[in-house]
Amino acid sequence: MQRLLFALPLLLAVIIGGFAVWGLQGGRDPSDIPSALISNPVPQFDMGALEGAGVPGLKTEDLKGQGLTLVNVFASWCGPCRAEHPILTRMVEEQNLRVVAINYKDKPEDAVEWLDELGNPYERIGYDYTGRGGIEWGVTGVPETFIVNDDGVVVHRFAGPIVGDGKRRFQEAVDAALGGS
Repeated sequence: MQRLLFALPLLLAVIIGGFAVWGLQGGRDPSDIPSALISNPVPQFDMGALEGAGVPGLKTEDLKGQGLTLVNVFASWCGPCRAEHPILTRMVEEQNLRVVAINYKDKPEDAVEWLDELGNPYERIGYDYTGRGGIEWGVTGVPETFIVNDDGVVVHRFAGPIVGDGKRRFQEAVDAALGGS
């Protein structure tokens, strides 16, 4: 019995170490987090406007019958959101893509200041201070971007910033959605 008690901490350390090594191995893409929304209609939601942003709020009906729409979840306190913002702006300008947003758990004055500084590529912005809308969308963190087709069905979810190799992979998903819409 004493040997078992002596070996138990060692066995526990080996198990924890094994999980740590597995977690640090490459080959997994954090943007490939599965979403229950894929191939399903967007959730029912109605978010008021981000006061001071100069665009209307966002609700379920705004995502149907509008062609392909990107729904970007962002916050002013999010560094990766700042990094991907110029890319989203270029997608709107160069590809004529429709981009709307959910401002997630942010102070309205901070979000408006951020948009004033970086520009506002969003046609609509739903304000989600409590995070309730994010729960409906299954948001695990910011930034996240969903691709919604003309029928209001989520066809792709991209977790993380659309930068570097993520930009290429996201563009491929947009191209596939445009070809399949």
